[in-house]
Amino acid sequence: MPTTAKAETIEKIKERYSRATGVIFAEYRGLKVQELQGLRATLKEKGGELQVVKNTLFRIAVGDDAENLPEDLSSGPSAVAYLYGDEAAVAKAIVDFRDSSKKLVVKGALIGGKAMTDKQVESLSKLPSKEVLISQILGLLNEPVTGVVSVLNEVLAGPVRAIAAVADKKKEEEAA
Repeated sequence: MPTTAKAETIEKIKERYSRATGVIFAEYRGLKVQELQGLRATLKEKGGELQVVKNTLFRIAVGDDAENLPEDLSSGPSAVAYLYGDEAAVAKAIVDFRDSSKKLVVKGALIGGKAMTDKQVESLSKLPSKEVLISQILGLLNEPVTGVVSVLNEVLAGPVRAIAAVADKKKEEEAA
């Protein structure tokens, strides 16, 4: 039976995990407290949250999803980044921090119930933000409509231009 403190920690993990669309696992060995606090602040701005967790408590808290979690993701000292908003923005913040500090090691992720490797997390970090992707898709959807409007405009404008040209020619002939 877990102690009261462990039970509270499990409940906090459950609550955070249930709100998150996914989690990224990292090894934080060698990082100073100020560096971790800086990373936490950056992740909060991007729609994420970082928590240092005991692996066994995390596995208990996530329940059945722990079956999808490879053993290497939850071994050793682990920090878990919960993804609440834009997954790509949070992944980018973690990868950028890893590149600048050289101490953080991204182990992988569990997003949508599927395990991801550290390389897949890095690929995710290179995606544009959700807002940019949505605007790109809307732009692509808008292109055919714009093309149809242009064609219809030409269909209507063509005869009008022809009539105007005939009228101009008649005026020139009458003036001559």
